[in-house]
Amino acid sequence: MTTLKTRFAPSPTGYLHLGNVRTALFNALLARHSDGRFVLRIEDTDRERSRPEYIEGLLHDLRWLGLDWQEGPEIGGPDAPYAQSERTTVYAEYYQRLDQAGQVYPCFCTPAELALSRKAQRAAGKPPRYAGTCARLNEAERQARRERGVQPTLRFRVPAGRIVEFTDLVRGPQRFASDDIGDFVIRRADGGPQFFFVNAVDDALMGVTHVLRGEDHLTNTPRQLLLLEALELPAPNYGHMALIVGSDGGPLSKREGDLSIRELRAAGYLPEALLNYLARLGHRYEQDAWMESADLAAGFAVEHLGRAPVHYDEAQLLHWQAEAVRFAAPERLWAWMGETVHERVPLSCRDDFVVAVRPNIRFPVDAAFWAERLFGGELPLSEDSRAVIAAAGSGFFTHALAAYTEHGAAYQPLAEALKQRTGAKGKNLFMPLRAALTGETHGPELARILTLLPPNIMRQRLKAWC
Repeated sequence: MTTLKTRFAPSPTGYLHLGNVRTALFNALLARHSDGRFVLRIEDTDRERSRPEYIEGLLHDLRWLGLDWQEGPEIGGPDAPYAQSERTTVYAEYYQRLDQAGQVYPCFCTPAELALSRKAQRAAGKPPRYAGTCARLNEAERQARRERGVQPTLRFRVPAGRIVEFTDLVRGPQRFASDDIGDFVIRRADGGPQFFFVNAVDDALMGVTHVLRGEDHLTNTPRQLLLLEALELPAPNYGHMALIVGSDGGPLSKREGDLSIRELRAAGYLPEALLNYLARLGHRYEQDAWMESADLAAGFAVEHLGRAPVHYDEAQLLHWQAEAVRFAAPERLWAWMGETVHERVPLSCRDDFVVAVRPNIRFPVDAAFWAERLFGGELPLSEDSRAVIAAAGSGFFTHALAAYTEHGAAYQPLAEALKQRTGAKGKNLFMPLRAALTGETHGPELARILTLLPPNIMRQRLKAWC
């Protein structure tokens, strides 16, 4: 039996963002679901825009998300190397095979000539495609152009009158007429390979059986199938997923959620939050509850991938961030809260602080806010807090201080004593206490606040309003 193998093949021309990480995630989940293998391949053939720091960044981001690969950079594998810039000799062999079979030819058309041809085709109401100008050149004409110093690209001869058919894993049966495609470039004039060619060849040579990618690649598929057929190489099963769009229905913008993973990590998002969010973005699970990584893989099914455009929803991402905080181990949350919290909260109070503030935080900055409120110096008051304290009156806080002196931080005895002394109950009892002790009218449970507050700060804040 053939082992199911998927891959993620990013171009290192920028940092990973939600869109391409979702592609990586779905391929990783499919492999894990089927006990298969997940390959990472670096498609760094764009010499001008590919940078080492982007490669380093994407490796770090994938590991941070827990999307570990079984073959690829820093791990190796049977089909190494896994960077296309290191596979030029491999591609040269397959270019030669196509040349010997007469299935490619040099093209000397300039970018300006090609643009003019496309413009004329559009004006005539025809779809733009290569007109085949250089396909009809004889060897003498080709040599004359070379002698003028024109460096040719290499074009693949698309067979005429063919119907290219395949069953898309997401979109079902697909049909493309070869006459609508036109001969396409597989090697640039500078000798660099084109995406159509190297992407297809590497998938075949690396034994990739399933490719999940964005629907913007759908029209690439018939070209790649024709290439693989000509080279007598096996084709993977392709599935083209709906793209993520913004609230206006257009492509996700930098302004509206197209943030890099490194930016989201710096903001305090937990990797599990991103995984739970992205795994449901265009994919349906039987349950909509929090899931661990293994459960996300177990419940993943290609049949549950939708065809409709997928809308980015920041509120949903924030929901899963709150869930990630809720389910994270206390030790991990403490480390995630960062230096500001570590410097402010006494180590002896660490566990109690994490338990107390967990329901009220989403990000480290929220934890830092409560660390300052509970263990800081001067206490700023919200407008609501000032109003609540004023309504309660100084007598209330005189009794509160007496009850604390008698019962300490034991919430129930303290609250009962304060109720008997003042007649206040419900929110008229705990709201003034909360406002005076934290400067806020909402927040962690009051009983936990009493336990956390150092006695000297507790007395100081109550005396301030007596």
